Amino acid sequence: MQRRSILLLALWLALILGEAVSATASQTVWSGLVIANNVAQPEPVPQELTRMEGTLKELFGYNQFKVIGQSRKALVTGSEDWMAQSKYFSLHVDSKEGSDKTGYLLNLKLFQEKSLLLETDAKLSKASPLVIKGPQVGDGQLLLLLVVQ
Repeated sequence: MQRRSILLLALWLALILGEAVSATASQTVWSGLVIANNVAQPEPVPQELTRMEGTLKELFGYNQFKVIGQSRKALVTGSEDWMAQSKYFSLHVDSKEGSDKTGYLLNLKLFQEKSLLLETDAKLSKASPLVIKGPQVGDGQLLLLLVVQ
């Protein structure tokens, strides 16, 4: 009887721990379409970009970054797909099989309205964001950003 109780307790703990591990295994990816440009009086950087502000300014030389489209997606299986969309641009993201502990394998498609501008495969690292320089837009530059949060 005591042995059965210990076995049931061990099984119960395994179930509880398994649920905790699967809950933490799910991660959220933030995807953003960002217009970067130089202006006399830059607006404060959006909250989603505060961690990357210095790096973005150093890499691209712009002093203002505006999020024009964004999406958040919880990745549970690693095979999800989603879209970040703005008035003229959309970024379609398809997470592929083969993602591992260090990151996610993605297929990215950037559209301007209905025209495909870019299709590429990339790996999004869990340790650092993925930043892709897109086309010139007016006096600025379109940036595609994906971050594991």
